[in-house]
Amino acid sequence: MDTKKQHLVKVELIALRPTQMTVGFTEVQAKKATWEHLKHQEKKDFLDDHWFPGVLGPKEHYYIIDHHHLGMALLEEGVEHTHLILLKDFSQLDSDEFWTVMEHHQWLHLYDAQGKRCDISALPKKIDQLSNDPYRSLASTVRHGGGFVKDTTPFAEFLWADFFRRRIKLAMLAKQPEVALQTALTLAHSPSAAHLPGWSEQSHNGF
Repeated sequence: MDTKKQHLVKVELIALRPTQMTVGFTEVQAKKATWEHLKHQEKKDFLDDHWFPGVLGPKEHYYIIDHHHLGMALLEEGVEHTHLILLKDFSQLDSDEFWTVMEHHQWLHLYDAQGKRCDISALPKKIDQLSNDPYRSLASTVRHGGGFVKDTTPFAEFLWADFFRRRIKLAMLAKQPEVALQTALTLAHSPSAAHLPGWSEQSHNGF
C-alpha cells in the first residue's frame, strides 16, 4: 500500500481551518473556472488526486498548510468533502505551544490584506472567511505571466505580494490593472527583486 494513502483522511471541507489570513480572489475565480469546465468523472478524479496537506491541532481541528485558494474555490462550487494528507499530529499540544510549533515549521502566515502582522486571534476559523488581498492576486498573475518561477519557499507568493504592495499603488491596481501588471512584470525582473524566491532576470513565459 502507498504509505502516503495511509495518512489520508476524508474531511468536511468547511471544517478545515486556514493557516493564513488572506487569498487572492482573482486566483480563486480562476480555479473555479477550471473546476466548472470539468466533467463529472473528471471532478471526481481531481478530488481523488488533489490532497490538502495539513496537521491535526488542539481539540481535534484539522489545519491546512497549503491550497487555501483551491479550498475556497471548491467551497464556493458546493464541494462538501475532500481528502487531507496528515503531515503531523499536534493534537496533544496546548494552543500556545501549537502556534509556536506552527511558526517554527513556517506553516503560519499572520499578515492581513494590508501586509500588517496580526495576532493569532484574528486568524479566520474557516476557509470561506479568508479576506481578499489584491496584491496576492497580482503576484499570482505575474508568476503565470513569466515574472518569476514557482518556488518551494513557504508563502513565496505572499513575499512577492508584499514587494508589489510597497511599489504599486492600490489605486493603479484597481483602476489600471493592465498598467499595474506591466509595472509588476518589470519590477519582477529588476535587481530590487533579486532577494525574492523564484527571481530571474529573464521572463519565463514570453513577457
